[in-house]
Amino acid sequence: MDYQFLVDTYDSERLKTLNVWSIFTDGDLAIRPHPALQRDRNALEHMVHQCLGENKWFVTMLGIDVDAPPLPEQETRLEFIKRYAEDSGKRVAVLQDMNEAWWAEEVAFFDAVHSRAWIMVRRIAHTAHHRGEMTTLLRLLNRQVHSVYGPSIDTGGLPQNNALTIYAYPDIASLIEGETQGGRKAALPGPGDKPSTERPEFTEANGRK
Repeated sequence: MDYQFLVDTYDSERLKTLNVWSIFTDGDLAIRPHPALQRDRNALEHMVHQCLGENKWFVTMLGIDVDAPPLPEQETRLEFIKRYAEDSGKRVAVLQDMNEAWWAEEVAFFDAVHSRAWIMVRRIAHTAHHRGEMTTLLRLLNRQVHSVYGPSIDTGGLPQNNALTIYAYPDIASLIEGETQGGRKAALPGPGDKPSTERPEFTEANGRK
């Protein structure tokens, strides 16, 4: 079995994560935008969790240590972006050299044992889960959200209405350069005049049921 798809997926997921992080401002990071979030992570705590958690998984389960502190010296939005971009990029480079026997080998996963390929799938899913929580924070902060996997309400709504897929940045190099210069994200057209949900009868505009 060829495991290159796992490396490619992890590489694309790191860009998606950094694109979401780029939408926040430094002023957003400590905000808990809803009373129900008092016991849950804010944006800063999500970034800390992502960097610490992924580093621990790679070091202890996959045996990949990028020999760098998992957290930036200054915990600003841009420094978190740079830190995670650099460390995850090094992990991609190491993963590219691993053969099928390495991926298939079973190793410790908390109190269980699984193949490294299985663990990588779980790592990717774990990251996507927390990234979804981050996009929810952005909505509660009244921020526009670029595409993560496809069209969003801010890129025109639903694919059947010819909504566009618009990422904040096409690659990590341009993301870091753009955010260092104050932000050069792709422009968003907004929701348009068609429903952005497959059940428009449940929207606020038509009376929630």
